[in-house]
Amino acid sequence: MEKLGQQAIVIGSSIGGILAARVLTDYYSRVIILERDVFPSTATHRPGVIQGRHAHGLLSKGRDIIENLFPGIIQELTAMGGIPGDVVDSNLWFLNGGYLKNHPSQMIGILVSRLLLEFQLRQRLFALPNIQTIENCEVLGLITNSNKSRITGIRYINRSDDNSEIILNGDLIIDASGRRSQTPLWLEEIGYSKAPEERVNIGVSYTTRIYERKPEDLQGKLMIAITSCPPLWRGGVMIAQENDRWIVSIGGYLEDYAPTEEEKFLQFAKSLPSSDIYEVIKNARPLSEFLRYKYPYSQRHYYEKLERFPQGYLVFADAICSFNPIYGQGMTVAALEAITLQKCLENGTENLYHRFFKDTSKIVDCAWNIVMSNDMRIPQVEGKRSLAIRFINWYIAKLHIAAQEDSELALAFMKVVNMVNSPASIMHPRIFLKIIWGYIKSRKIANLQQDMRIIDSET
Repeated sequence: MEKLGQQAIVIGSSIGGILAARVLTDYYSRVIILERDVFPSTATHRPGVIQGRHAHGLLSKGRDIIENLFPGIIQELTAMGGIPGDVVDSNLWFLNGGYLKNHPSQMIGILVSRLLLEFQLRQRLFALPNIQTIENCEVLGLITNSNKSRITGIRYINRSDDNSEIILNGDLIIDASGRRSQTPLWLEEIGYSKAPEERVNIGVSYTTRIYERKPEDLQGKLMIAITSCPPLWRGGVMIAQENDRWIVSIGGYLEDYAPTEEEKFLQFAKSLPSSDIYEVIKNARPLSEFLRYKYPYSQRHYYEKLERFPQGYLVFADAICSFNPIYGQGMTVAALEAITLQKCLENGTENLYHRFFKDTSKIVDCAWNIVMSNDMRIPQVEGKRSLAIRFINWYIAKLHIAAQEDSELALAFMKVVNMVNSPASIMHPRIFLKIIWGYIKSRKIANLQQDMRIIDSET
C-alpha cells in the first residue's frame, strides 16, 4: 500500500490510541505512540487507566472490529483465559423488572478483563515493524506551520531523561489521550476556538471486587447486568473473567456510593432491583480488596461544528466523547471510529479532519443519544427532557417488558445495544406492533395474577 506520509503520532496508548495507531500503520512509514505511563510488562494496572480494574464490556461489534484489525487476537485471548459466549443466550439482562428472554443470537462476545485485553492488544501492536513508542513522557503542546493552518508536530518532555523539551514532527497527529484531553487548551493557544461542549452531571459511582467463580453460579450463565430503576436507581454487573473469577461492580447515581465494608457492600448488592448478584457473592470467596470509581459527568466535544480546524490533526475516542461507563460502549465506539479513520484515509488526507469528524459524529450521536435518554429517566439528573426523549424512554420500557417473553424483541434490542443495528431498527412497524401487543399481554397476565392473589386472600 502506498504511504500517505513518513510519520504519524498518536498521543495516548489506551484502547482508542492502540486502535488508531493500528490503522495508521497501513498508511504511514512510521507511527510513534507517546504515553505518560511506563508500559507494564504483564497484564497489570497502570495509573493512566483509572478505570482499568473495574468491570468492562466489549460489545459484539467491537469484538468483530478488533478481530479484523488484529486477526487471531480473539483466539489468543481465549487461550489466555478469555471466555467467548453468546451475548443474549449466555448472559442475563435485568431490565424494567425482569430478565430478557434468553435465545441464541449469533452475536458472540468475549469476556476478558480490561487489563488483559489492553495488554494483548499492545503486544500485537508493538510487534509491528513500523511502530515506535515513547513512554514516561508528557505532551506540552502543538507545533504549527507559519500561518498556523497545519499542525506539524508536538512538544513533549521525557521524564526518563533530563526533562528537557523535545520537538517531534509528524504528518498527522492524533490525540487519543482520553477524557482529560488538552486539545481544547492547545487549540486556544494557537488561535483556534474551543469546540462546543456538553456535560451531563450524573454522579455515577461504583465499587468493584473480584470473587472466585464456580461453574454452578448463575446456573452457568457468564454475565448478569442489573440496570438501574426507581426508587433507588442502583445497578450492577457481574462478569466472568479469566482464571475462574467474577468481577463485580455495583453502584448508583448521584453519588450513591456502594460501601467498601464487607457487610455493607453485601447489603447494597441485596438492595439492587434483582438479588441475583447478592445470592452469588454472599458465600463467594473474595480475591481482591474493594475499589471505588467515581464518574461525575458524561462529556462531549462537538469538533464537527467548528468552522476552523488545523490540518494534520485529529481527536479520537474518549477525547471526543466520554460516556457514562455503565453502558459499556466506550471501547466499541473507539473501534467504530478506527474503521471510520481507515475509510477516510483510503481517500487521502485532503480535508481529512472535516470528513473524519463528520462521520464520527454519526457514531457518537447514536451512543450519546442512547446514554442520555436513559440517564434522563432519573428526575434528579439535570437536562432537557424533550418530547423525543420522553417517547423513547416510554417505548424502550415497553420493549423491555415485552422482550421478557419474546426472543425476537430481546434480540432486536440487544443488536442495538451491541451497535450491530441502529436504534431506528427497533422502530420498524413489525417490532412496534410486537412491543405494544407484548406489553398489553404482560399487563393482562399481571392483572390476572393480582386478581388471583386477591381471591386467595379472601378465601
